[in-house]
Amino acid sequence: MTAIYQGKAEELDQNFIESVEAAFKDKEIEITVYERNETDYLLRSPANREQLVRAIGDVENSENIDTPDQDQFQ
Repeated sequence: MTAIYQGKAEELDQNFIESVEAAFKDKEIEITVYERNETDYLLRSPANREQLVRAIGDVENSENIDTPDQDQFQ
């Protein structure tokens, strides 16, 4: 069985440990911890990747950029 738990470090508590213990009982497990990068996650999808790459190109070329009226932020 494989399980992926996602959350913030401060959310790790005794309840988390107990839920992992209950899910895997007497099985040997491996826990890997890494910092999640939202950009990497979004780039997994080919459609998202294409959209992000296109948007980055637009910013680099100063194309297709919508700038809202700044007066509303004063």
